[in-house]
Amino acid sequence: MPVTEQGGMVALLYLNHVDARRWSDEDLAFIRDVAERIRTAVERRRAEAELRERERRYRALFDAIDEGFCIIEFINGPNGPLSDYIHVEANPATAINAGMPGVVGKKASELLGAEASEWVSMYAGVLQTGEPIRLERELATTNRWLEIAAFRIEPPTRAQVAVIFRDLTDRKRAESALRASEENFRTLARAMPNQAWTADPSGMLDWFNERVYAYSGAEAGALDGAGWGKLVHADDIPAASERWADAVRTGETYETEFRLLGADGSYRWHIARAVAIKNDDGQVTRWIGTNTDIHEQKEAAALLEQRVEERTRQLMQAEEALRQSQKMEAVGQLTGGLAHDFNNLLAGISGSLELLAKRIAEGRTTGLERYLSGAQESARRAASLTQRLLAFSRRQTLDPRPIDVNKLVAGMEDLVRRSVGPDITIEVVQAGGLWATRIDAPQLENALLNLCINARDAMAPGGGRLTIETANKWLDERAARDRELPPGQYISLCVTDTGTGMTPDVIARAFDPFFTTKPLGQGTGLGLSMVYGFVRQSGGQIRIYSEVGDGTTICLYLPRHHGEAEDVAASGAADAVAHGHGEVVLVVDDEVVLRMLMLDILQESGYRAMEAGDGPSALKILDSDTRIDLLITDVGLPGGMNGRQIADAARKKRPDLKVLFITGYAENAVVGNGHLDPGMQVLTKPFEVAVFGQKVSDMLDG
Repeated sequence: MPVTEQGGMVALLYLNHVDARRWSDEDLAFIRDVAERIRTAVERRRAEAELRERERRYRALFDAIDEGFCIIEFINGPNGPLSDYIHVEANPATAINAGMPGVVGKKASELLGAEASEWVSMYAGVLQTGEPIRLERELATTNRWLEIAAFRIEPPTRAQVAVIFRDLTDRKRAESALRASEENFRTLARAMPNQAWTADPSGMLDWFNERVYAYSGAEAGALDGAGWGKLVHADDIPAASERWADAVRTGETYETEFRLLGADGSYRWHIARAVAIKNDDGQVTRWIGTNTDIHEQKEAAALLEQRVEERTRQLMQAEEALRQSQKMEAVGQLTGGLAHDFNNLLAGISGSLELLAKRIAEGRTTGLERYLSGAQESARRAASLTQRLLAFSRRQTLDPRPIDVNKLVAGMEDLVRRSVGPDITIEVVQAGGLWATRIDAPQLENALLNLCINARDAMAPGGGRLTIETANKWLDERAARDRELPPGQYISLCVTDTGTGMTPDVIARAFDPFFTTKPLGQGTGLGLSMVYGFVRQSGGQIRIYSEVGDGTTICLYLPRHHGEAEDVAASGAADAVAHGHGEVVLVVDDEVVLRMLMLDILQESGYRAMEAGDGPSALKILDSDTRIDLLITDVGLPGGMNGRQIADAARKKRPDLKVLFITGYAENAVVGNGHLDPGMQVLTKPFEVAVFGQKVSDMLDG
């Protein structure tokens, strides 16, 4: 049977009978009446339960709140209608806050005595007007200060007012004590020799002692608020204001130094200090500050600082002189080493050429090959020494390519074994999934071979174990900082030996040019400095880890290249100069002898060669309609244009022009730092004739 209210079903009454039957209209009417009665009874019980729960919650809140809460009901008293009231309810906190226990059922006239009429009159106004009140008032009967809020309970015919109150006695006593303390402070501040002042919690200055007015000559009250700023020197206001604002914001102690204008028109230095007075809640209620004259101390400190600066300047001059002396000593060591090595090489070249000229002049041609071979060998060694110097100074011209270091090491393993000899056991440990790196492969091969030979010498004469190991390295900020590198991904190539190891002072100087621990004549001292310069120029780092007697590990850290590695085939010099088919080559070089040699090589190889000694002369030819198949240009040129600028200008008119840059110096940035445009290549001076010819042939045929 459905039960409905306001057109909607709210309940169902179910009836069951053992036998199936047809319900008559009378049965249904009876059942409907029963269902509605049950619904009414259930709702009444539910309402009663909710009322009891609300009453319980109200009573729990009533009893639990810290504030006093009572309900008073006005009655007719001895002075007429509604001239007294009786306490009909009061929570336990009423006794605590008002100091009056057991007030329920008692009249105001019984509890308050002579002051009852004042309280009756105050609450009667709330009852009559319906306007709530909020105020602070002393309850003289119990010597308590109360914060009171009262409002009428509707409807007015109930003649009841609800009162909420809390005890303010402790606060009032504290305020009274504070006023007394304030007066004591002002008395002390007037008597103290320092300037004193106060500010409100917002930082506005509102009081100064007589010392401030006596010093400044200002009238009383003229410095309050923003007026104080008139005394502070204009140059000191920004810093003082900023620090004061920070102190007001944070409540921290304020301290600053500034110059204050005196009555005589002069400024004197003062140190200002202020502390915040805080209440029990940590809120700032007042600022107390003082100004202390420190003018004499500042002048003495300035004089001392001037003397210190003068002494510091003298020491810095002496230190600079010492550094210059050390620099000149280092330069002297460097140039001395260079002079020694190059004099040896030049002696071999010049001596061979003199004997060659003498034999030719005498018509003696037998055995000339010895002198030619000696001069060429000395020239090659000089070129190698120059490359090492450029590598050390990070000024060599590199040709970086994405490579797989594992493949490079594997390709060099046989060469390394032959170089170190049978007494050395070699172990190669290659990391799986090694990242690619972008670097000049031939230079890396030279660096690795150099490290292996140094390791061999460190293990001589007894031999030992040499380990070549590769790995992926992810350097966080700390690890990167230790290696003087940016954080990121790197690959490492490490060479470890079981030799004699290095002392800390040897490690510190290992990369210095011409520094070597080998006997005289057994090493130039450029090997490690060359490796260091090459790795640093490539964006990597090199580190030495060594203990005396426990061997040495030298690790190269090379930046990861995000991309596939290229297969770099080993290149070797051609045995003969390739021949052309009449192609036109323009040679631009300010070195007359070198330009002559390149022209002769080209012409003898079947090319048509043209020449220019500087940029403007080359551009005149390039701007004409003359056929030019290849531009060969030095990078460093006189006349205000370098080789790259010539190539760029030429390609505006000849976009497909092939360009070969010739450089004997490290103009790596000029030619593109290894990022050359298509159709551009680099050849480093000095070069062999066959290598030059092969490079020209490859570019023209490519």
